Amino acid sequence: MFGSLRVRNYRLYASGQVVSLVGLWMQRVAQDWLVLELSNGSPIALGIAAALQFAPTLFLSLWAGVLADRMDKRKLLLVLETGLGLCALTLGLLDVTGVVQLWHVYLLCLLLGAVSAVETPVRQSFVVEMVGRDQLTNAVALNSMTFNLARMVGPAVAGGLIIFVGTGWVFLLNAVSFIGVITGLLLMRAGELHRGDPVPREKGQLREGLRYVRKRPDLVILLSLVFFISTFGLNFYVTLAVLARNTFGGDASAYGLLSTLLAVGTLAGATLAARRSARGKPRLKLLIVGALAFGALEIVAGLMPTMWLSGLALIPVGIAMMTFTTTANATVQLAVSPAMRGRVMGLYMLVFLGGNPLGGPVMGWLAEHFTARAPMVVGGVVSIVAAVVGGLVLARRGGITLTGYRLRRRARVTR
Repeated sequence: MFGSLRVRNYRLYASGQVVSLVGLWMQRVAQDWLVLELSNGSPIALGIAAALQFAPTLFLSLWAGVLADRMDKRKLLLVLETGLGLCALTLGLLDVTGVVQLWHVYLLCLLLGAVSAVETPVRQSFVVEMVGRDQLTNAVALNSMTFNLARMVGPAVAGGLIIFVGTGWVFLLNAVSFIGVITGLLLMRAGELHRGDPVPREKGQLREGLRYVRKRPDLVILLSLVFFISTFGLNFYVTLAVLARNTFGGDASAYGLLSTLLAVGTLAGATLAARRSARGKPRLKLLIVGALAFGALEIVAGLMPTMWLSGLALIPVGIAMMTFTTTANATVQLAVSPAMRGRVMGLYMLVFLGGNPLGGPVMGWLAEHFTARAPMVVGGVVSIVAAVVGGLVLARRGGITLTGYRLRRRARVTR
C-alpha cells in the first residue's frame, strides 16, 4: 500500500507535501474569508477572486507541459514552489500590517493562479521520475491520499486560527510550510531520478504535443471521458452548497458537513487505490466501472430525502470519484512516451480543470430554473453516458496502448 515510500526521493517529496497541502487548504479558507471581510460579504467579489485564480490554467497549462519536457523538472519545481510561497508571504504581510485592500487580494490571486497553472503539470509529470513506471500508480494514489487528508485537516485548522489570530497569520503559516517542499527537493539525489532525455528547445513543440495526442485515438477518448465527468460531474463546489441551503434549509455548517463527508469518501477511495496499485498497472475495466459507479451514486446522493442520508451517500461517491481519477491519471502517464509526458499532462490538467467555467454556470442554471437536486442528477447522468460510450469505444479498439504494454479488457496486460 505504501510501496512508493520505499523510494528515498519520493519520501522527501511526500513529507514536504503533507505540510504544504495543509497550508494550502488553510490559505484557501482564509483567502475566501478575507475577501468577504474586505467586500462586506459580497458573493460576487468571492467569485471574482476564484475566477482570477483559476483563469491562468486555461492559458498556461499547455505551455507548462512544454517547459516540463524541456527543463529539469526538479529545478523548475524549486523555482515554482518558491513563487507560491512568496505569494502567500506577500498576502500575509499585507494583511497583518493592516494595509491589505481587495485589489491586493485580486492581484495575488492572479499571480498565485499563474504560478499554480505552471506548477501543476510539472509536478504531475515529475512523479514518475521519482518512483519509476512500476510504482507510478501507487504514487498517484498516495498523492491523492495526502491531498484529501489535507482537505479535511486544513480548513478545520484555519477556522480556529482565523478566530484567534486572524487571516494574516494563516497566510504566513502557509508561506512557512513551503520550506518543507523546497527542502525535500533540495535533498533529493538527482542520480536516482528516472529521467528521460530532455527535449531540445525547438519551434512548434506545443503543436507537436497536440498532434501526438490527436494521432492517439485511445488518448483522445480517455481525455474526452475525463472532460465530461470533471466538467459536469465533479461540480461539488456548486452542487453541495446549493443542496445544503436550498433543499435542506441548512447554513454554512450544513455545507461543511456535506463537504466533510465527501472528503471522507475521497480519502477512503485514495487509500483503496493505493492498496490496489500493488497488483500491477491500472486496468481499463476499473476505469470504466469507477466512472459508472460515480455517476450512479451521484444521482442517488442527489435524490436522498434528508441531509444526513445525502451526506452518507456522498461517502461512496467520493470512493468512486477517486477510483476513476487516480486510475485515469496513472493511465495517461503510462500511455505516453517520456519525451511527451509533460505536454500530455499539461493537456490532461487543462481538460480536467478547464471545463469548470462551463460546468459551473450550467449547474447553477439547472439549480435555479429546476431544482437544487437537478445538478447532481444531470451530472450523474452525463457521467454514466460518457462512461458507457467511452468504455465501448475503448473496448472495441482493444484498450489503451501503453509504452510497451496494452491495457485490455478483463484486466489483462500482455506484451
